[in-house]
Amino acid sequence: MAKGRDKHQERHHGLSLYGKDLVRRCAAHCELCNSSGRPLEIFEVPPVPADPDFSHCLMICAECKGQIEKPKRLNADHWRCLNQTMWSEVEAAKVTAIVLLKQLEQTESWAQELLEIAYLSPSEEEWVDAWKLI
Repeated sequence: MAKGRDKHQERHHGLSLYGKDLVRRCAAHCELCNSSGRPLEIFEVPPVPADPDFSHCLMICAECKGQIEKPKRLNADHWRCLNQTMWSEVEAAKVTAIVLLKQLEQTESWAQELLEIAYLSPSEEEWVDAWKLI
């Protein structure tokens, strides 16, 4: 059991090394919904690599993280912000936006419309295909 805890602490420490750079990149705003004035957390965009990878990390608010972790409870109105995020220069944010839009397109016509105009590079398409919300 201590082995698992040690691995978790080691990974957490590895991610914390990216903290300052992530805060600089996001300018203290959630990288998905752009909200400010809320505590932000590091979120690793799946599939998570064996070692922490800066390019797989986002700074997001608790509301975004909670909905990503429980996608059956997605609040469609909260995710209307994805019309901006899907054009992000941060690949992890763009991939996350597309994955969420694919989940929302089942019930939201605006999500379908956004997906129709979305552009993904081949590597981004592979990343989206590798991550499925449950």
